[in-house]
Amino acid sequence: MIAFVSGAVAALAPTTAVIEVGGVGMAVHCTPHTIAGLRLGQEAKLATSLVVREDSLTLYGFADDDERQVFELLQTASGVGPRLAQAMLGVHSPDALRLAVSTGDEKALTAVPGIGKKGAQKLLLELKDKLGQPLGTGALVGAQRAAAAAGPAPWTEQLQAALIGLGYASREADEAVSAVTPQAEAALAAGGPAPVPQLLRAALQTLNRAR
Repeated sequence: MIAFVSGAVAALAPTTAVIEVGGVGMAVHCTPHTIAGLRLGQEAKLATSLVVREDSLTLYGFADDDERQVFELLQTASGVGPRLAQAMLGVHSPDALRLAVSTGDEKALTAVPGIGKKGAQKLLLELKDKLGQPLGTGALVGAQRAAAAAGPAPWTEQLQAALIGLGYASREADEAVSAVTPQAEAALAAGGPAPVPQLLRAALQTLNRAR
């Protein structure tokens, strides 16, 4: 198993980073949150999980070991493959997923693209004794309350950081964030979180049209 990769960031895409390891470019699938923390040409270290299939070898990358562990635990539930597990981590942090499962928060799981009501109920049952309790419940709840009171959602900063990490100027990133804000507000009004992966794709389409 490849436990981690470390090296210079050779390329970045919305869901993939290429890390140069010993002269070889390793393509690593990452969440937008992880991509946002990377910069072209800078050194990076990503915890990784190698998924082996008959016709492919796919490397998934994470900001830390905890995220990688949750990614692998999620796949022990029936019907959860690496793509859905990564989608869950793209919407929720590891502790947010632990909190959702430990409290039976069905709504939090249905906020993940690809998970319906019945699927969420099944996952809550299967994962209850696997993910464990949140590592910092008090801090997590406090942060959620503070974010709600502060007004602007953190998705704007996450999206802007991801765009800058992909090489766009701050002005371009600001304009793209403004362009997709109605889409984010519609998702929030429906009671779910802002879908950062979809917003990132929409923002990139806006930037490509502008160029």
